[in-house]
Amino acid sequence: MRLAAFLIAGLALAGSALAEPRHGISVFGQLEYPEGFEHYNWVNPEAPKGGMLRLRDLGTFDSVNFYILRGATPASIQQHEIRLHDTLMARSYDEPDAHYALIARTADVAADGRSVTFEIDERARFHDGSPILAADAVFSLEVIQEKGHPILRNVFEKASAAIVAERTVRFDLAEDAPRDLAVKIAGSLPILSAAYYETVEFDKTTLTPPLASGPYRMTEVNQGTSITLERVTDYWAKDLPVNKGLWNFDTIRIDWYADRTSALLAFFADEYDFREEFTSKSWATEYDDKVPVQEGRIKRLTVSDGRASGMQGWFYNTRRGKFADRRVREALDLAFDFEWTNRNLFYGLYKRTQSIFENSVLLKHSGPPSDAEKALLQPFADELPPEVMTKAFQGPVTDGENGIRQNLRKAHGLLKEAGWTIQDGVLKNADGEVFTIEFLSYQPTFDRIIGPYAQNLERLGIKAGTRLVDPAQYVERIKKYDFDAVTARFSPPETPGAELWNFFGSRQADIDGTYNYAGVKSPAVDSLIATALAAPDRETLVTALRALDRVIMWGRYIVPQWYKGEHNLAYWDRYGRPEAEKPPYHRGVVNSWWFDAGKAAATGGRNN
Repeated sequence: MRLAAFLIAGLALAGSALAEPRHGISVFGQLEYPEGFEHYNWVNPEAPKGGMLRLRDLGTFDSVNFYILRGATPASIQQHEIRLHDTLMARSYDEPDAHYALIARTADVAADGRSVTFEIDERARFHDGSPILAADAVFSLEVIQEKGHPILRNVFEKASAAIVAERTVRFDLAEDAPRDLAVKIAGSLPILSAAYYETVEFDKTTLTPPLASGPYRMTEVNQGTSITLERVTDYWAKDLPVNKGLWNFDTIRIDWYADRTSALLAFFADEYDFREEFTSKSWATEYDDKVPVQEGRIKRLTVSDGRASGMQGWFYNTRRGKFADRRVREALDLAFDFEWTNRNLFYGLYKRTQSIFENSVLLKHSGPPSDAEKALLQPFADELPPEVMTKAFQGPVTDGENGIRQNLRKAHGLLKEAGWTIQDGVLKNADGEVFTIEFLSYQPTFDRIIGPYAQNLERLGIKAGTRLVDPAQYVERIKKYDFDAVTARFSPPETPGAELWNFFGSRQADIDGTYNYAGVKSPAVDSLIATALAAPDRETLVTALRALDRVIMWGRYIVPQWYKGEHNLAYWDRYGRPEAEKPPYHRGVVNSWWFDAGKAAATGGRNN
């Protein structure tokens, strides 16, 4: 689950200076839309309702309880940000972190930033018609803090809630709470029905759709196979500015496929309508020769992605001793030939990732550290790699005439320094333990990338290969950090916050189910995260994040892979979309497109 939160000290939230009710809330005070605005700029407020959108997911699921650790939940519902449970306020997506009135009509941040009070709209209802009250908001926070997923607990652990009146709830924020915790309460705390959970156990997996409150409800759940969502026609908030022109499909159906290959074949067979293509080979070679593409019934669209691409890479599990030495991890990076991979496997479509905030001009570090960055790094200079204090991270390259050989020679030297030498043709340490690496995966499509990397590792004497497991086993092993290496992605929001703890915090390294796959434990990292999340303004935040970027990258906890700052989309030509440019921080497909009956009739096929 991709829910994230962020840390506070010296809140600079919208409304904090005036300490009066506002129609929206943001981390540093700016709101693009004035009180009384009619709709977001990027939507078509006259978009028609109707029709069906069919999506796909990979792997399997065995629960629709998104808020606990147990079970495998439908990833696509979260990835497409389809709202089942409404939150107090809704994000605009054309601003870094602003949220506007949804369940709550107003947000009132105290002058000292230590509390935020929400007035709940008297019209707000759950799907069974029962009113949404302050008691439901209090229950939601407390049950998640007590029984929720560890990531959610981390988000909201520094808050408490109190009922002020039937429809007024106050959240008190601890002195060391995240800077943007008030914003995360507004936009990321699902509001659950306290009455419903009097008879339903919150912390159990279930395939029974829980009582919710958003624009869609689950109407059919087939374990591991499909889920059908229906638009709630009497949805109380359908005409609010934050929903105008959005959530237009009467039905959204999601079908599950074993892997990307079978899912792509199903797309061309018109078994679903829309996909984002993440495989460069498929985008370059597997569309143009298909009849529906040639006939114009399937459209392809590339749109810019204004978000930070973040970091996708191989996260090595430093909880295991063989990966604990930074020199070993640098050697593993030297063995990956990105240039060859991009040229031969990716058709030159990607760039090498050099930052945990890749594709963000604002957050990505560059050049030598500034004086302000050095001031944050200096207390930890003795424990940090010396490069942190002098230059920007640059991954190894292999474009020279010697290819990978020079990098492998350097890698051999680093491994030897770390106590690993070639014995009997394989890499061993002083105790005679053989160096092996198992790349955990649940889909074979990545084998074509891991294969050449593994061959280079074997030239170093490392026995490397892929362990392919079923999706359910993969999820469980990831939760328990039962792997050597795993491909994962850190995707930060525009105002990074507590997800930094989830990926890189020392405490989270020892908690099952967090995203600290690498097992990072570093006082410098912890200090920089705390500084970033306590920043009183964006300039201070950026300084701390750039310093953090340097420490993570030079710490070589991850072998970076690749990125592209755009979305490659393919869809059957049955849909209309707003004339306005999509919001910079969202694809704007599932929430803002609509079914076009005329196009559907012309396109033909299974969904017309």
